[in-house]
Amino acid sequence: MQTRIIAVANQKGGVGKTTTAVNLSACLAERRRRILLVDLDPQANATSGLGLEKAPGASIYAPLLGERPAAECVRPTGIRRLDIIPAEVDLAGAEVDIARTNDYLHRLRRALEPLAETGNYDYIFVDCPPSLGILTMNALAAADSILIPMQCEYYALEGLSVMLGLVQRISAGGANSGLELEGIVMTMYDTRTNLSQQVVSEVVTHFGDKVFETLIPRTVRLSEAPSFGKPVIAYDRRCTGAAAYRQLAREFLQRRSLAAATEAVHSADSPPTETNEALSPPPPGPPSSF
Repeated sequence: MQTRIIAVANQKGGVGKTTTAVNLSACLAERRRRILLVDLDPQANATSGLGLEKAPGASIYAPLLGERPAAECVRPTGIRRLDIIPAEVDLAGAEVDIARTNDYLHRLRRALEPLAETGNYDYIFVDCPPSLGILTMNALAAADSILIPMQCEYYALEGLSVMLGLVQRISAGGANSGLELEGIVMTMYDTRTNLSQQVVSEVVTHFGDKVFETLIPRTVRLSEAPSFGKPVIAYDRRCTGAAAYRQLAREFLQRRSLAAATEAVHSADSPPTETNEALSPPPPGPPSSF
């Protein structure tokens, strides 16, 4: 299987972006997928959330500038089959340094291509900064698809429209014509409020099968786990948050398997000269809750 690069992005902070990047990666590794998580956020929350120190010179800063291979920055985590390229505060300086280079939108793509070509990983997830700066733009230019975590609040709807507009511009502008929407993950779902249900309903109405059925609940355990340097399945295997991210990992793999199968059928049925487009999976049933 070809390595798939997925950017986990939302320009709005506090929506569960890093929580989703860390815990989905860990749950996929638990299901025997080989995962590389690239922490592209200078805040380095994914790095500390997996128990690594924010060490100077350990980030993808130098590979972005072409000064060393990205493979030299890869570190193991406490989760088997899950590696990480950590971040550090100095990564914020990459915004300025990259802007001074030629092909500044494709620096991350060039850094990650050798890692993807080795076949050592099934998926490479890129945890993006909560902004629309050069680092996030690089992630979108390098990725095969974008996964958007979205908080179950109405203000988050505005952020979602901005992200989808950016995806269209990246694709139409030629920076990454193959960029797809992997899906929208609804986070911080509160079963006690009508608001959460209304927001989910509205997003499903507009985006249909692009919304994952799995809803990530608002739980204390998910908030506590990063302070112990662990994904939630290592912190409290039986909590509601762990169950939710395990279900998300299962749904993610089911969707990817279905997408691969439909692409193969489309390719076989189409004349060799035609361009094949990925088919979307069938619409899900009503969203499940935890």
